Parts: sequence; C-alpha cells; structure tokens
Amino acid sequence: MNKTEIVSALEAVIFASGDPIGIDRLSQVFDIKPEQVEAAAETLKLRLKETNSGVELLRLDNSYQLATRTDYAEYIKKAFDLKRRTPLSSAAFEVLSVIAYNQPVTRAFIEQVRGVDCSGVITTLLEKELIEERGRLELPGRPLLYGTTKNFLRCFSLSDLSDLPPLPKEQNAVNDVGEQLTIPEDGETEPEEEE
Repeated sequence: MNKTEIVSALEAVIFASGDPIGIDRLSQVFDIKPEQVEAAAETLKLRLKETNSGVELLRLDNSYQLATRTDYAEYIKKAFDLKRRTPLSSAAFEVLSVIAYNQPVTRAFIEQVRGVDCSGVITTLLEKELIEERGRLELPGRPLLYGTTKNFLRCFSLSDLSDLPPLPKEQNAVNDVGEQLTIPEDGETEPEEEE
C-alpha cells in the first residue's frame, strides 16, 4: 500500500469507526508505526481542509475522529430537526474547570474548592459525557474519582489537556467582606493597610 492509499484507507477506517479510534489501534490495522499513522493523519487533515470538506479530522488525545465542521452546524440541525441542547450553567463550567485542571478528583475535593454541594452538577456533566468515573480513591468510603472525557476535548476543540489555557497567577484576593488581601510567600493572609 502506498502513502496515498494509506491516507484514503485511514479516512475510511476513521469514518466507519464513528467514535474516536486510537493511534495504536490504527497502527495495528495498517501494520505501520504510530509515527506513520500520525503523518498520514496530518496529510488527511490537510486534504480535507484544502478541499473545503464539510468534515474535519480531530485529534483527541491519542486518537482520531472525523467530525462535521462547526461552520455547518446550522444546516445539520435543520436537516435532522435537532433541538438545541441546554447550555452549561456557570456552576457546571466551574465544576468542569476544577475537574479538568486537577483530575482525577473526588466530589469532596470539588465541593471543597467551590464551597457548595456539586452532586447535581456532576450528574449533569456525566449525562453530557463531559466527565467520567475514573475508579475509586483508596481511602475510607472509597470515594469515586472523576476526570474529563474525549467528548470534553472534542466539545472544547482541544487535542489534549496540555491545550488548556494556563491558570492565572493571582497575587491578591478579596475576602468575604470585600477587603483586599495580600498573599505573602508563607501563605498567611493579612489585610492591606489603607492609605
């Protein structure tokens, strides 16, 4: 099989898969090295882009998936009479952020960071397949651990978690009564002196 045939066959296999398919699996299918799969995938990605195809190749962690371009979402919704999905609440975005940046995490950790009960929000994120259970922590009660999914990467157009924007480095914080606090190196907080 020459390079052009591998690219076309790769497109067919990824399309037929529907779900993301791993680089290692594709390597086995075509009996080529993972680096060759990645090179063929890049060629396919460019070909789809140059021909203004309605689909694009997404890399999700160590796997690939073909998906429709977001430019054509309006037409796809009309064609399939899709109801608009309920957008995520700000609480859901907060919980998703805590999980994405700290995974795997327990519900107790998320609630400690947010200061409120998160069970309903976690259920919603599980239903939307943005997070998944990642086993249990070896502590009394064996609490569940949560992490993000490939669907999370796809929805936020990320190749992997390293594409997440860096967290801001806050030097000052505001306490409950609105006083500005300076956070010294030793971690103790003291209100700033008023001028």
